Order: sequence, then structure tokens, then C-alpha cells
Amino acid sequence: QPPYAPDGFPGTSLIVLRGDSAAGKTTVAGLVREAYGRGCALVELDYLRRIVLGEATRPVQPHPPSFADSALRLDAGYHVVCEGIMPAARYGPVLEELVADHLGRTSVWYLDVAFAESVRRHGTRRSPSTVEDLRVVRHQDLLGLPDEEIIPEHSTLTRTVELVTGRLPAPTVAAHPVRTT
Repeated sequence: QPPYAPDGFPGTSLIVLRGDSAAGKTTVAGLVREAYGRGCALVELDYLRRIVLGEATRPVQPHPPSFADSALRLDAGYHVVCEGIMPAARYGPVLEELVADHLGRTSVWYLDVAFAESVRRHGTRRSPSTVEDLRVVRHQDLLGLPDEEIIPEHSTLTRTVELVTGRLPAPTVAAHPVRTT
């Protein structure tokens, strides 16, 4: 596998949200994108796996480089939020390269949720996962990157979204001439 060439633009941001099942990654990522608006792309590992690749269950996750490649290609002028469980053993080397190759600002977050809280949260939604599936939870499965930050489970959704959104530059609104007739 050839190494990735540096990509993106110095003015773009890459945000990586990782954590165990039901940690709130998808919710936070969607709210960050919504808060930012146009110009912020979202790469959801579950969507890539289930919808794009047609994996109805969890037999195989997408090959990590294809996930990273999606993020790098979107970085051509967009801020990118990537979210998924992304276990360090499988995704660590690729995420390390992705972070190193991104030319703009990068933030890596780990949403830390205990096993009991994951089980409770799964009980509130429709999910193909069982309690036994959740036993593979990797509590604080950190990558060991210098600026990786942990968001504890007691952080409110509002506070978590504020923390992550705070790493994006202020949106620029293109001036559109107002036509009067």
C-alpha cells in the first residue's frame, strides 16, 4: 500500500470522532456538521459499511485505507468530520497516517462511555447489536496520538458538540448580491 501524499488545504479541518458503540459519535458528528453548515463533510463508518458497501451486519468493516481515502478526497476544500468505532488495532496506523498527511488542523476525539452505559443506550434504540456484541467494547482504546482528547460520558451532548465545533474555523458566508427589480 503506497503512503498517502499530503492532501487537503491548510485552511481545512479534519475531525476524527472515535469511541465505543453507543458513545454518541454519530449524533455528535451530525450536530457538528449541522452547526457548521455548508462546507463541512461527514464520513460515517457505519454508513460506509452498511449502505455504500451493503454489509447488513458486522462481518467485515471497510478496509481502513478506503475509509481514510474518503476523508482525504473530501478534504479538497471541505472540513471533514469522520466518525466510527475505528478500533486502534485495525485503524490506528491508517488514522496516524491520515492525521500526519492532513495539511490543515486536525482534532482527534475519543468519546469514552463505560460498558454499562453502552448497554443502557443500546436499549433505547433499534440496533442490530446484542449485549454480547457490546462485550467487545474497548474502553479507552486510544491511538496514542499526541493531541488525542477524551470526552467523558458525563459530558452533555451540548457541551460535547461545543467542544468539537470549537475546533472548526468560523464559517464564511459568501456574499451574494441582492437583486432588486
